Formats: sequence, structure tokens, C-alpha cells
Amino acid sequence: MVVKLRGALFGAALLLGACGEAVEPAAQASAEAEASILAVLSAQTEAWNQGDIPVFMEGYWEDEALRFASGNAVRSGFEETINRYLATYDTPEKMGTLSFRDLDVQILGDDAALVFGRFYLERPEEGDATGLFTLLFRKIDGAWLIVHDHTSS
Repeated sequence: MVVKLRGALFGAALLLGACGEAVEPAAQASAEAEASILAVLSAQTEAWNQGDIPVFMEGYWEDEALRFASGNAVRSGFEETINRYLATYDTPEKMGTLSFRDLDVQILGDDAALVFGRFYLERPEEGDATGLFTLLFRKIDGAWLIVHDHTSS
């Protein structure tokens, strides 16, 4: 799994830095960005699995320029996106248990990253659901946020 390998590399980079070895600043910044982005996704998973869509949405840019594409439709803006989630996943049975798999984080620059992965919803009563997603993250006011989400099932 890409995440575990990169996480191990991040840990090794921190260890080398602590031992006095020079760690290339760009590599360290990239590893820190990746760790921050993975933390956003982890917080989203936790919020979802607690049934808390508003907290799940904290990983998204709260702006009208947010774009969410799924189900052959494009939604613009934070309000339209959260309303879609609230309407589509209005019961615990529909929400199920979320996990992200096969994550591949590509740091594109100091303030941009692309994340590819698979979502999996375990839903015993509704039927399981899975699909692929591509997320564009931007670092905005010091926080990594999703500004574009393209999800397909």
C-alpha cells in the first residue's frame, strides 16, 4: 500500500533529521504535506463513521469555487456539496462504514497535491458501495483542503 510505504519514508526522514543527518528541505516539506493530507482523510473517515457529515466536510474548502463531480453531475460550492451529502446519506444505514484504500498522494508543489484512491462503504442493510476518486488539495491559509473532488462508483 502506497500510504504505508510513504509513511515509513516520512518516519525515516524524521529519524535521519533527528540524528543530525541532512534531510533535503524539499523532501521534508513534501513528506510533511503528505502527512497533513493523510491526516485530513483520516479525520474525514472518523467523522463519517461517527455519522457527522458537517465535520466530514471540514476537509473541504468552504467556498463557492469548490467543485464536486459525481454521478454524471457537477456541483459548485460548499453549500451545494454538503447538501448533496446530507440528502444522499440521510440515515446511518446509507452512510455505513467508510474506508479509503489504495491511496496515492502526489505533491504537485508547495500548495497543491493530487490524491487518487478508492472509497469503500460497508453497508450491510443497503449493500456495499465502492468507487474511485481523485481529489485536488490546495494549501489555503495553512490548511490542506479539498478544492476539487471527482468521485465515481
